[in-house]
Amino acid sequence: MRIRPQLADALIAVVLTCVSVVLGQESARQGWSPLDGWGYATAVLAGLPLAFRVRAPLVVLLWSHLAFVVYVAGGYWPVVGTFGPMLALYTVASLCRLRTAVLCGFVMAGAWVYAGVASPRAEMASVVAEALVYPLVLVRFGVLARRSTELTRQLRREQAERARREVAAERGRIARELHDVVAHHMSVISVQAGLAGFVFSSDPATARAALSTISGTSAEALEELRRMLRVLREAEDTAPAAPMPGLARVAELVERVRGGGVDVTLRTLGAPRPLAPGVELCAYRVVQEALTNVLKHAPDSRAEVQLRYEARQLAVSVINGRDGPRRQGAIQDRVRTGGGHGLIGMRERAKLYGGSISIGPRSEGGFAVTLTLPTSAGALSGEEDASG
Repeated sequence: MRIRPQLADALIAVVLTCVSVVLGQESARQGWSPLDGWGYATAVLAGLPLAFRVRAPLVVLLWSHLAFVVYVAGGYWPVVGTFGPMLALYTVASLCRLRTAVLCGFVMAGAWVYAGVASPRAEMASVVAEALVYPLVLVRFGVLARRSTELTRQLRREQAERARREVAAERGRIARELHDVVAHHMSVISVQAGLAGFVFSSDPATARAALSTISGTSAEALEELRRMLRVLREAEDTAPAAPMPGLARVAELVERVRGGGVDVTLRTLGAPRPLAPGVELCAYRVVQEALTNVLKHAPDSRAEVQLRYEARQLAVSVINGRDGPRRQGAIQDRVRTGGGHGLIGMRERAKLYGGSISIGPRSEGGFAVTLTLPTSAGALSGEEDASG
């Protein structure tokens, strides 16, 4: 609807109330008591609460039927007071369960029969038939309206989900195309860099031309990478940009987990050195996921995080056990060894950077996550098998 539902219900209530008031002026011609102040007030009280029929359908139904009974008891024309109860019953059937709607139908039928009994000229056979047919029809149409609304909502959800899948698929296709473009640029940069190094002394002009090509191609590659990130980033992702965490923040991570109640120690072996940002991010995320699993599934155990810098690789291990990583201890059953989403993510990160990862219980007791990442440029190309 182009207008608010609450405003629409208010307009419907006002219109039905006006119709009831206008129709009530015909009561005397139909052989009933003419409307006086109390009759008009009762008609208004029966119609105006319909503005809240969606917010409180059962309350409005009971109120409208009570007003209808009071209206009939005053000797007024019953037809004038029927609009509110009928619309209220339809609303209940379209919003509530079928059992509730059927019970409310019996309420309407009882009020209708009472109106027939209170009317000296009413034909009871006709009144009983109307008391059965009208509630049945209103409940039926209300149920159909509710099912139609549910189907419409389901269809909209399915369409929205289909649209999201199509957008994701299109973004993936565009990202793959941009990846091919970037890979081509990087190949050109690699070839030109090799050429520049080969002729740097013997042919400076050729070397300068190669360096110029590298400069232009690298700028194009960076721009394509920016485009690819814009394509992959969700439109609703409004999180502020923050620097990617690295190994320098592992100590901060350990402190946070220690504050959560887990006894965690951090050991660094070898001489720390700057590594590629992607390698540091991969190592940090694996440590983060492993410590999160310890915090969730074995909060009363001890854990040790070890970073070992080697000549051509980085070794990261997270070991935990009830008696600590240095002593024998039985791993708890509640520590999962299966392939949850977190474990899958760790394996995928290791594979992406050409590394290997081992996840599972240790023979000497405890549970360990061991990650090995190459730090050389050749190994980082991702061509090595890292099934982990």
